[in-house]
Amino acid sequence: MTTLPTDDPSSADSPDLTVQIREAILRGEFVPHQRLVEADLSERFGATRASVRTALLNLAGEGLVERLPNRGARVRAISVQEAVEIVEVRIGLESLCVRKAAENLTDAGEAQLRTLRDEIQAAVAAGDLFEYSRLNQDMDRLVRELSGHATATLLLERLRAQSARHQFRLAFQPGRAMQSAPEHIAIIDAVLARDADAAEAATRAHLQGIVEVLQTLE
Repeated sequence: MTTLPTDDPSSADSPDLTVQIREAILRGEFVPHQRLVEADLSERFGATRASVRTALLNLAGEGLVERLPNRGARVRAISVQEAVEIVEVRIGLESLCVRKAAENLTDAGEAQLRTLRDEIQAAVAAGDLFEYSRLNQDMDRLVRELSGHATATLLLERLRAQSARHQFRLAFQPGRAMQSAPEHIAIIDAVLARDADAAEAATRAHLQGIVEVLQTLE
């Protein structure tokens, strides 16, 4: 017999559900302006209506979802101009994180970066853009973790979620991977060298390039 979700908020983990719905939005499973119906989400994720409601409120706070009076919630559309502004803010935060990562690099972190470096080069050589896009996200996540800066990490995770759809589009533009891959490698190499200044300069150059390309999408 199938057990239906109840409205007991303790029967589901709202933070985990927030992550699941966020990832579904970022993967394009829910498109801009699509309504997010609590009953449908409850069934899809096996969660309570109360947990779904809490998750949607969390995502509204992150700017991924908007609440509509008497109409529930829907996926918020992020304009190109807003995406540009988000990347401009990220420049400062990611520069801080990459400096911290270079200054505090451990042997374990070094090994992770070297593996990631090899995987990025292999994905580009194979023309596997989906894998390259995934590895880019892994790299950004790893740098944040290595920085040990909890506040910057929290802010960046929210900002990146809002602009992820536009950056996903960029990853599949012809020739984009061949241009951005050396930029990512330069960032990794600077962190591996524990050169905070070079890591910050490479990060700023990479993100400014994203701003310039985003502006061509308007």
